[in-house]
Amino acid sequence: MDLLLQLAINGIANGSHYALLAIGFGLIFATTGIVHFAYGPLYALSAYFVWMSVAWLGLPFVAALVAGVAASTVVGMLAYLWLHRPFERNQSPAFVVMIVSLGLFIVVENGIGIVFGTDTKVLEEVTYGIHFVGDAVISELQIAQVVALVLIGAALALFLKLTNYGKAVRAMTDNPDMAAVIGIDTVRISVLVFAIGSAIAAIPAVLVLIKDGATPAMGFSAVFVAFVAVIVGGLGSIRGAILGGLLLGMVENLGMWKIPTEWQSSIAFVVLFLVLLLRPNGLFKGQ
Repeated sequence: MDLLLQLAINGIANGSHYALLAIGFGLIFATTGIVHFAYGPLYALSAYFVWMSVAWLGLPFVAALVAGVAASTVVGMLAYLWLHRPFERNQSPAFVVMIVSLGLFIVVENGIGIVFGTDTKVLEEVTYGIHFVGDAVISELQIAQVVALVLIGAALALFLKLTNYGKAVRAMTDNPDMAAVIGIDTVRISVLVFAIGSAIAAIPAVLVLIKDGATPAMGFSAVFVAFVAVIVGGLGSIRGAILGGLLLGMVENLGMWKIPTEWQSSIAFVVLFLVLLLRPNGLFKGQ
């Protein structure tokens, strides 16, 4: 029973991490239709911004976090304006834009390795405690993952529901052509969602930096789980992305009860395969 409780705690925490990644990735895809694979290395880059702000510039962690989120936001906007927008303007096929995003993935990941090296960067200045629930352990970092999901998810929901820009994002998600017809500046909204999605990605990136450290390749697993969670939850559904991320985290960790640890990464592939086979539109599409 204690083992199941521990696996459930880990599943909720990891699922919250996955859901945060899926929110940012899913928001960009749902609004613009761009499969933003470069989301992964840009996520990694935000962790390095925070590490650099603390280790090189000597900033307090909170100030470094703000700087990291701001830098991630700006880089996300530039990625759209300098990379994706020219291809949109030329009405390039979607697969061309996807290849371009994969190219940016490779360039940024290798660029991080060239500039910062390939060793793991850690923040020794930031520590966190642990608490016990019976014999199960829950860390303050895991609590932070869940709290971050709740706060960011609620803030994004209120933004989409109550603000004019949020309503424009929803309109563009429903029908981008009609949104343009009724006078919505779709380019401005695309820039906005790239900014928001990139800012959201910075939060789980920093939490991973604190827990495991930052590496140039950390973006691959991030964009992979974000992509799987979005597909499982349902394309175009932010709520589905959250539920897909939570489900993936729970299944992945509870599966370790009977499956050896080295097979944990395969569980995501199994979940993705089953969903595509049984419900191609995702489990929570339209919810």
